[in-house]
Amino acid sequence: MDRYDAIIIGSGPNGFAAAITLQQQGLSTLIIEGADTIGGGMRTKELTLPGFKHDVCSAIHPMALASPFLKTLPLDKFGLDFIHAKYAATHPLVNGEVGVLYKDIEQTALGLGSDGKAYLNLLKPVVEKLDRLLLDTMGPLRFPKHPLDLAEFGLSALIPATWNAHRFKTEKAKALWAGMVAHGIQPLSNCATSAIGLLLMAVGNKYGWPIPKGGSQSIANALEQYYLSLGGKIQTRHWVRDIGELPRHNVLLLDLTPRQLLDLKGVVWAEGYKKQLQKYRYGMGVFKIDWALSDPTPFKDGYSQYASTVHLGNSIHDISQAEWRSHRGEYVDKPFVLFVQPSQFDSTRAPEGKHTGWAYCHVPHGSIVDRTEVIEAQIERFAPGFKDTIIGRSTMNGKEMEAYNPNYFGGDINGGIMDIRQLYTRPVRSLTPYRTSDPSIYICSSSTPPGGGVHGMCGAAAAKVVLDDHYGLKLA
Repeated sequence: MDRYDAIIIGSGPNGFAAAITLQQQGLSTLIIEGADTIGGGMRTKELTLPGFKHDVCSAIHPMALASPFLKTLPLDKFGLDFIHAKYAATHPLVNGEVGVLYKDIEQTALGLGSDGKAYLNLLKPVVEKLDRLLLDTMGPLRFPKHPLDLAEFGLSALIPATWNAHRFKTEKAKALWAGMVAHGIQPLSNCATSAIGLLLMAVGNKYGWPIPKGGSQSIANALEQYYLSLGGKIQTRHWVRDIGELPRHNVLLLDLTPRQLLDLKGVVWAEGYKKQLQKYRYGMGVFKIDWALSDPTPFKDGYSQYASTVHLGNSIHDISQAEWRSHRGEYVDKPFVLFVQPSQFDSTRAPEGKHTGWAYCHVPHGSIVDRTEVIEAQIERFAPGFKDTIIGRSTMNGKEMEAYNPNYFGGDINGGIMDIRQLYTRPVRSLTPYRTSDPSIYICSSSTPPGGGVHGMCGAAAAKVVLDDHYGLKLA
């Protein structure tokens, strides 16, 4: 075709969500991807040794089954299958205790002992109303469909995570809470940091933290096949630097962050819009390691070997200090580490008898410092002998993450810091932040609400605005 109703730049979860939403309404769409394969943050490759399949970016997907957008798609009919570990997540402490997030709120509370009642008081209202809350929180600022539920959630969600930590008495419960909150990649003392912890725990209690069989690429492949079945088109290996080189189109949707918008040629942004993009703030980066392993990771506790994700950071004090110092541009000796061992549950990830490991820690924005030693030492604290199982290794610092995917500017995998100032006003202060100053160009990346994660909600929301603005279609 030499003309499309819409062209979407970027084949991450949001690019696909935007394209699918438009294609479902009968529009002709084209996805253009710069890399040689589709997927964005959902790619799986042999990074270490032959036969060892590693998730290059995302690995565990708490929102994959809970996403109001993804759950509407028949991706299981296009080859997507999820595996559930025995435990959604664990958080071991050096004193031998371990906090466990089960796919069951009562079990989780029971495991927290004397803090079980406090956990139920905090999480039960969120779990019971989770699907309604996700509809009202995972999008732009607007009048909620369930205002009373959202108001109740906000009382706990909008305060700093360190405040909610005072609900708990035991170090185990406080540590489990801190590890969840630290997924937000910002100091735990920031306002609204409780929101990420509440949602991740509630999703775990209701849906689990699923592992895509075959790797994260399986999600991308299923989205691709479903999109193609609708008549959509895809072009890879083409980095768009000038929109003048694109086929003719009515609307352009960009799965890009403000940094790339400002570098894009062939478009002139209004001065006020341009200034807001220039002021957009990015957060901490990540340093990531993938391992080929000879054996399962020898965790000391009896739970972590059977968990989708293991949070390694010890106490809430240790995690809070590490995140605060990293946010300030410092390097810490014992960082908060997110560790995943997919081959424990998915035999397709490694040769028979062998295993894979995946981990990252937060680092100052744009870091090029090698954090391999401190990450492996942190794992060794809780799994003595881990280093002896390493037979291959691949690392990526913050700048290398950006080189792999330009949306990860400075290693920021969230597309910009998601603090109270940019939770919904991202990338600009607008009730409809998907619109740009050019009425034919929209932004659909994680730099728009609700932010980072494999959920597709940014792309779906942007596409709905396009349908309303240009085709008079109002989707719920």
